[in-house]
Order: sequence, then C-alpha cells, then structure tokens
Amino acid sequence: MEYRRMGRTGLQLSALSFGSWVTFSKQVDDSLADELMGLAYDNGVNFFDNAEVYARGESEKLMGRVLSKKAWDRSSYTISSKVFFGSRGPANKPNMTGLSRKHIIEACNEALQRLQTEYLDLYFCHRPDPNVPIEEVVWSMNILLQQGKILYWGTSEWSGVEIMEAHRVASELRLIGPSVEQPQYNLLERFKVEQDYDMVYKTVGLGTTIWSPLASGLLTGKYNEGIPEGSRFALEGYDWLKDRYLAEEKMNRVKQLTALAGELGVSVGALSIAWTLKNPNVTTAILGATRREQLEENLKALDVLPLLTPEVLERIEAIMQTKPVRVSF
Repeated sequence: MEYRRMGRTGLQLSALSFGSWVTFSKQVDDSLADELMGLAYDNGVNFFDNAEVYARGESEKLMGRVLSKKAWDRSSYTISSKVFFGSRGPANKPNMTGLSRKHIIEACNEALQRLQTEYLDLYFCHRPDPNVPIEEVVWSMNILLQQGKILYWGTSEWSGVEIMEAHRVASELRLIGPSVEQPQYNLLERFKVEQDYDMVYKTVGLGTTIWSPLASGLLTGKYNEGIPEGSRFALEGYDWLKDRYLAEEKMNRVKQLTALAGELGVSVGALSIAWTLKNPNVTTAILGATRREQLEENLKALDVLPLLTPEVLERIEAIMQTKPVRVSF
C-alpha cells in the first residue's frame, strides 16, 4: 500500500480507502462488512469513510459494530463522518440538518456513539450551508477540535471560493481551517479537483479524499451491456444516478476505455481508479464494494499505476475527452 500526506498536514492516509455510502445496511450486512473491512485493512487500507446520512445512521452503527469486534489498534486506522443532511430522513426537523453550531455538535456526538469511538480522525461539512455564517461553522469545528472529539475537519463538495473563505475567517480568528475536501472525482467528473481547487492547493494546501472513482460503477464496464440485477443503478431510489450516467455517449466512451484496459491486461475498473491516483492532489480514492472479489480487483489499482505512461494517459484523454477547459480572460 502507498501512503500519502493529507495536504499539508502530518496525517498519512492510504492511497486506497474504504467507504460505506449506499452499500452498508442496504446491500452489505454485518458479516460481509466484517469480511470487506478486514480485507481492506489487511491490504494496508487505513481510512474508513462514513456519514450521518448514510442509511440514516445505520451505516455508522454497522461500521461501529465491526470496528468494536475487530479491536484493531486505534492508532492504526482513521475514521470519518460527515454532517449536514441529518440522520432521521423525513423525521428531520429544524436544527437536525445543516451546519448550525447546534447540529454540528449534536451530530458529532451521535456519530461517536454510533461508531463506538472516542474521536473522529476526520469530520466533514457534507455540503456548504448558505444559511449559516461561515464564522459559526469554523468556530463550531474548532470547538470540537479543542474538545478532542475530532482531529481534522474538512469539507465535501464545497467550491474553491467557499473553502478559501473558511480559511480567511480561520486566519482572522486564529483558528484552524479545513485541511481536506471530499469531492467526486473520476474520468467523467473532473472540474473541481483539476481546476476549481487549483489556487487552494497552492495557497493553503488541501488534501482530497475523493469519492466515486468508478462513477458509481459505470467505469467498471459492468453496465456496458445493460443494468445487472442487484447493481447500484438497479437500486430503488437511485434513478438519479442511472439517469446521470447511462447516456449513450458516455457508454460508448466506457466501452472504448474497456478495450484499452484489455490491451494493458488489466480491468477497466482498476485502470480508472489508478488514473485518479496519478493526480498528485489526490490523497486517497474511496472504494466501495458489495463482494470480496470486487474489492480484491479494485485494490489492484496500485499495480496499474506503473502502466500509466504519458502515452497511455494521452490515449485515455483521447477516448474520454472530459478534461476541463481553462478559460482565459
């Protein structure tokens, strides 16, 4: 396993990590979660990602049960949660969502209980909240830092401008700003990581724990001939994912990418994950899996990295044609 520093912090995360979005509690039970997390850990994964909203808190409870049973040395792994959407679904009421100080503090305490841990290594603001002053958000996260309930705080799907505003306020108040962002990043979604955060990397530094490196499974090639039963796009309530990705133009590109992976003797999934890791601003790529074989295949992405020569990268760009275009004024 390769380990990378998270931005300018001293924290080192495994280049490949394991997350629970969609899968835990919906597709993965305790026994399978135990097996998959154990496989990841045995292969050097030291970061496990979660959020209050995943399965309305049940994902954190499941992960907490597994971690409690495993009894790994707490210093050997990192764990995260995220705050914004709440954990009660339709039962959410005012102050049960968003980034008010009340919700941030209460959600953190609930996450600690569900995950059965004394502290979170990373705590993310899952979305920006235009209804809350950024000063309140920065202060709330620093209160948790001072209490030892979180070690680092970050953002998820914030814009570069919003992240820099948080740093401006933190600097003005002599507090700690966000050190990590969790954006979507894959061969189909590239703007934030490759362009929007450019000045953030250069000025304050920024680690990234990217999610959906396989575009919800599209970049594994398993949808090339339709939607398999039991796959993520077949799940009830995830039609928005299907509509977003299963366009004919995108499918044709993925089929060409699959052919290139075949030439290299690797899976298209491992190739796609390895491509995200070629970006030096990516700290870790979060993997999700519902089968042992699936996770074993995705963990091979590190073996694919040496195959990504400049020539191969150019061929990938020619196939996908998704590189953000910089506009000069």
